[in-house]
Amino acid sequence: MQQYNFDEIIPRKGTGCVKHDALELFFGRDDLMPMWVADMDFRTPDFIMEALRRRCEHEVLGYAMAEDGYWQAVWQWLKKHYSIDCGREELHFIPGIVAGISFVMQAMTQPGEGMLVTTPVYPPFLNLPQNGHRQVVCSPLQVVDGRFAIDFEDLEWRARQCRWMVLSNPHNPGGTVWGEEVLRKVADICYRNNVNVISDEIHADMTLPGHRHVSFSTVSQHAKDISITFMAPSKTFNMAGLGSSVCYCPNESLRKRFFGYLDGYEVAGGNIFAFVGAEAAFAHGEEWLRQMLQYLEGNVEFLRNWLEKKMPAVKAVLPEASYLAWLDFTALGKSHEELKDALINRARVALNDGTTFGGKDYRCCFRINLGCPRAVLEECLDRICAAVMQC
Repeated sequence: MQQYNFDEIIPRKGTGCVKHDALELFFGRDDLMPMWVADMDFRTPDFIMEALRRRCEHEVLGYAMAEDGYWQAVWQWLKKHYSIDCGREELHFIPGIVAGISFVMQAMTQPGEGMLVTTPVYPPFLNLPQNGHRQVVCSPLQVVDGRFAIDFEDLEWRARQCRWMVLSNPHNPGGTVWGEEVLRKVADICYRNNVNVISDEIHADMTLPGHRHVSFSTVSQHAKDISITFMAPSKTFNMAGLGSSVCYCPNESLRKRFFGYLDGYEVAGGNIFAFVGAEAAFAHGEEWLRQMLQYLEGNVEFLRNWLEKKMPAVKAVLPEASYLAWLDFTALGKSHEELKDALINRARVALNDGTTFGGKDYRCCFRINLGCPRAVLEECLDRICAAVMQC
């Protein structure tokens, strides 16, 4: 059995990666530790790289299609991990989940209609509807025992104003795993109020040991009838640059409308490497994924222990899935601008600003990416402590 090295530090600056090479654009300086963009600093698995190299040996990079091997690998992965036993007609390739959400919005909603989200939430869930002249309807989450929790009474009231809900499952930021009972309640509320659900499950494969991801469509017939689910190997296997995602839609009526839009407007084609990389990931990724999740679990525990010892006033929602944690500095009594200045100009660390996840209610919160070698995480946290406590 091959042992993978997640402590290896791989220089990425100057490779055209957003995480490292867009720091100046977004933060005003390029000498920051990049702990923001949600990809990992781990080496993309060898079996994916080998599959891409083999394909490059055939020196014609023409128009590509998903072959049977790709669909078989996708189907087996969904069935084994999430009990989704579907027909080929219920699946569609998507060149990225953010694009997929945008396509649903364009194909299935009208300007002015409401789209329901639970905040804080991944910024494109807010930006896409706003940019598309839809109404963003926010149901604020609560933090209960260090986990995000849905206020179902509030969710029901706000669902009456909407036609679609965009659900982050597991939740981003914070990596909360919702669980079957919670998802069934969400499905019941949405079904009662004639709200369909886009379930973004891009972090599903990254559910950490001791937790179990439940795919939204599997919790009830109501959930199955009203949902479009997106999954991808991109976060899991650190191959986001290939633009490879998959859509599952079991309801025939929704499927005809949505897949008809995708095919009719020809917006959901893939490239050669998207298909090759995904097939390799799903066909050969089990052991690498097991080891990677074990390492991430260690990073989460490192952060938990570090906060308890050095910054107990900082409250965190720690991931049960993914490598994204939510840090709340409110108890330190610092303003949003003071915290930003301390992090960027003193600590020289790039974190995601909480205000982009739902507005001023999160002005003392920041998202941190733990998908890095532990030595990098330790240095980042020590810098944060020294800078924030002095501001």
